[in-house]
Amino acid sequence: MQRRTFLKSATVVGTTMVITPSIVLSNTKANPFGITKKPRKFTVTNSFDLQTNDEIARLWVPLPLDSSYQKVLKISYDGDFDEAFISNNNEYNTKLLYAKWNKNSKSRKLVVKFDVIMQERTSNLSKATNSTSFPEDIKLFLKGTSHTPVNKTLTDFATNLTKNSKTQLEKAQAIYDWTVDNMYRDESVIGCGVGDATRIIEKKLFGGKCTDVSSVFVALLRNAGIPAREIFGVRVGKSKISKSCGKANDEGFAKITGGQHCRAEFYLDGAGWIPADPADVTKVRKQEKLTNNDKKIKDLRKYFFGNWEMNWLAFNYARDFVLNPKPAQYPLNMLGYPYAEMGEDVVNYYNSKEFGYSYTSQEVL
Repeated sequence: MQRRTFLKSATVVGTTMVITPSIVLSNTKANPFGITKKPRKFTVTNSFDLQTNDEIARLWVPLPLDSSYQKVLKISYDGDFDEAFISNNNEYNTKLLYAKWNKNSKSRKLVVKFDVIMQERTSNLSKATNSTSFPEDIKLFLKGTSHTPVNKTLTDFATNLTKNSKTQLEKAQAIYDWTVDNMYRDESVIGCGVGDATRIIEKKLFGGKCTDVSSVFVALLRNAGIPAREIFGVRVGKSKISKSCGKANDEGFAKITGGQHCRAEFYLDGAGWIPADPADVTKVRKQEKLTNNDKKIKDLRKYFFGNWEMNWLAFNYARDFVLNPKPAQYPLNMLGYPYAEMGEDVVNYYNSKEFGYSYTSQEVL
């Protein structure tokens, strides 16, 4: 009885963010968009109201990761579930909340809240070396997956793109430049896209959304021998770059149910993991009706090779993996959206109303 009571309402207190005084006070404009190192804090609320039926309902909710640029201060959840717990027992160490409702539950509600503080992420590219002696945990992100494979077709493609590159950094730059120049945002694609890099390259179907763009970028980097990974998350606040990259009202409140966004990063010895976001270059270009020759796009493509504006919350790096507890359908392509099953049937996570979820964010101004 005591265990069940705990599961009905639980709070997990995270670490406090370690920020050096030099970073806290460093609000100097260092880019054309006025983005600074000033920390930003958000409270995100995920509300679920799943349909009731004669099937067992199971729900997996992605939770924010802890990193040098993003710290989770607190996670809490409450609901009428029969079982719930937080776990990261999976191949990618992905943190998630699992909840289960038994058959014929009269109600299936859950509210998840978390407080997160983050700051602009920047990299010093001058520290990059050409060493390819990567640590074991980094080598995982050289391996192919179903959607971002390492194969002859993609390797030949990446080799051709980087044939004039003399360093690892130049290879990454060449692949980024090709991705930004050739991929375009296709608004007809559902959600964030599937991210099937082989199909996109082989069939020259260069349109897509953020997961498609980021997956092509990541797949080509891996095929060029550079560790890389997609990072799935959600926009949580106002952007200084463009409304296309995030918006909120004057009080810092935002409805973010459809704000899922996939970014990317790659690893170079000496510089570590380097952030990139070719997908948002294509999004701003499309939605603001700009071209690659416009100054804003030139500035943006330069900024997003080594930097992230942190009005966006990172969840995980997982691709083509098996959730824990193991679902009826697996492996899962990605976990940027909540995932649920009714019996053995997958609930449509691209349709929030059909699924029964809504996300909001409040920035602490």
